[in-house]
Amino acid sequence: MKTEHKTNYIILRDEKNDVTDFAQYLFKIKDQFKTDNVVIDIEKYGELSLDELLGFLELSFAHRKGKKSLVLVNDTINIDLVPDEIVVVPTLQEAEDIIGLEEIERDLGF
Repeated sequence: MKTEHKTNYIILRDEKNDVTDFAQYLFKIKDQFKTDNVVIDIEKYGELSLDELLGFLELSFAHRKGKKSLVLVNDTINIDLVPDEIVVVPTLQEAEDIIGLEEIERDLGF
């Protein structure tokens, strides 16, 4: 896994080629980044099935429970199929924008 630290979040990228294994691995090590806002860059996988995407659902629940943002980046996912509990955006810039907005919401008590 590659990790890139930004000002108010980290980007996680898989170095292998199995999105399901990556989701399971991230869930196992979730405590390592529980205090960070996280962007998971899964653009390289292209179009994912709903089952593959749902592999990140438990991780999203756990991370958001800790009052931190978790955003997936993939530009081929049909947004209409994505459950509300998972935030998916098509670009890294949009992921950064979402994290900024969610931080403002938390600061305001929403």
